[in-house]
Amino acid sequence: MTKTLPTTAPQRCNLDHCPPGAPAVVAAVERVDRLGDRLAELGLTPGAAVEVVRRAPFGGPLVVRVRDYLLSLRRGEAAAVAVFVVAPAN
Repeated sequence: MTKTLPTTAPQRCNLDHCPPGAPAVVAAVERVDRLGDRLAELGLTPGAAVEVVRRAPFGGPLVVRVRDYLLSLRRGEAAAVAVFVVAPAN
């Protein structure tokens, strides 16, 4: 009898809804305007590892770790970035 382990697929959400401390990978920048270009210039490109470090209260900005530096994003800017939340390995 073969025992199979349950697998969990990465969960897709926008960066503004990503839980703090959870490792994630950028899936896409969902804007095709100047904001989308600027987010790509800041390193938020598909495949980049990203992590929400902390959230300011009352709808304030997020502090995000991407490509070995910290970046502060407004909630609306973070909503334009789709990510896959990766389950940590045990």
